[in-house]
Amino acid sequence: MNPLAILTLIFIVVPVLEIYLLIQVGGIIGAPWTIFLVLFTAIVGGAMLRSQGMSALARAQTAMQQGSLPAREMVDGLFLLVGGALLLTPGFFTDAIGFACLMPPLRALMFHFIVKRIQFSDMNMGGGHSAPRSQQNNTIEGEFRRDD
Repeated sequence: MNPLAILTLIFIVVPVLEIYLLIQVGGIIGAPWTIFLVLFTAIVGGAMLRSQGMSALARAQTAMQQGSLPAREMVDGLFLLVGGALLLTPGFFTDAIGFACLMPPLRALMFHFIVKRIQFSDMNMGGGHSAPRSQQNNTIEGEFRRDD
């Protein structure tokens, strides 16, 4: 499916779903309590985002100090960014997805799901021109030792 069609569908379906849920919850518990719940989830989500964000930042700094690429921490940061934005959006559906993005076990599941779906083939990380396909199959094996 076309990515633009998917985005259009999301921007139509999600607000309609949010309005429906807000009306249903408001009819059950009343408008003041519904407004309170929406504000409360935003405040709790903001506190969770701050705590999880600091934790992810500390893990990324530790990984960089050890000389490794903090790929997992970068993906965690992306999930935290999306989760924080969804928690600031009023509504119960976006809050549920936002809280899922802030839960470390669920983030780990989403990370593994995404990694399984991405194919890392023929990526040129050097920024220059890649060698022709026939020259890329030469493998040089070796060992290295880090002397600090």
